Amino acid sequence: MTGGEDVPLTVGIDVGGTNIRASVVDGAGEVLDTVTAPTPHSARALEDGLARAVRDLCSRHAIGAVGLAVAGFVDEDRATVRFAPHLPWEDAPVAQRLTDRLGLPVILEHDANAALWAEYRFGAAAGGRNVVLVAIGTGIGAALLSNGQLYRGSFGVAPELGHLQVVPNGRACPCGKRGCWERYCSGTALVDTAIELLATDPQRSTVLARESGRDPGSLTGRRVAGAAQDGDPVALDVMADFARWLGLGLAFVSDIFDPDLIVVAGGVSSSAPLFLDDAREHYAASITGARHRRLARIRTAQLCEAAGMIGAAELARAAVLAQQDPVSVAPARR
Repeated sequence: MTGGEDVPLTVGIDVGGTNIRASVVDGAGEVLDTVTAPTPHSARALEDGLARAVRDLCSRHAIGAVGLAVAGFVDEDRATVRFAPHLPWEDAPVAQRLTDRLGLPVILEHDANAALWAEYRFGAAAGGRNVVLVAIGTGIGAALLSNGQLYRGSFGVAPELGHLQVVPNGRACPCGKRGCWERYCSGTALVDTAIELLATDPQRSTVLARESGRDPGSLTGRRVAGAAQDGDPVALDVMADFARWLGLGLAFVSDIFDPDLIVVAGGVSSSAPLFLDDAREHYAASITGARHRRLARIRTAQLCEAAGMIGAAELARAAVLAQQDPVSVAPARR
């Protein structure tokens, strides 16, 4: 079976630390219906909330399967959440619990993997063979596509690109290491770099200096990007530093993986006109043997915040179809 007639619609759920967003997605990647709810803080309450969201959607649509996009470590069988820093699950068999409650097949997926799969099937990564997705927000999430298949590693947790150490003894990272890439190339990094530059010469930026002076905690990556858009000199320096670290990091990743396409996603990607061209130049200048090899195309994501839900829904569809006809539907690579 290849047409998906027995799984006409699936639900994809983005399980975030703040909100649950669940969407009905059809086989063309179109979002037909969405419900949202705050994320509860206990495992039982969270699973209750997920079940309610799915049942709400099932009351209006014929649903064949459910996929959860989770920001955390998912095991190689996509059934258990090993650890999720912003969710109350640890070594929790979430897929089986929800399958038992809903009577529907449920799969789990790392949120960056789900986003890459959505972009590959319906967005910016369409036509790519070996693709890196770098989702830049508070930190860096990442995913790899190898010859058209998701690469999850031996134990389901690849790749943690944001925690590659790029500066020995550099900025402290919540992961416990110092100098991780995401400490220099993320929304958080924009703020940290701005604060460092303001400390050396606060008079160069009346806007950012005034805001950080009133309330240091009020400065955000979005505000720094907005100030750069308005021509603030310190904010422009911050974005230039960000572009340099993005280009260097992508060159590092490309030296290892040699992708034909890189997709930049996440909240910071909305400010791409401020940094992406410079990042491409740093990437081209830093990659090993640049004059003797083809460089990856670098694009921004197309599906934005819906990517995780669309990808999780599509992977759930593929998992069910693979069970029905394992010859015609190849599973994503581990």
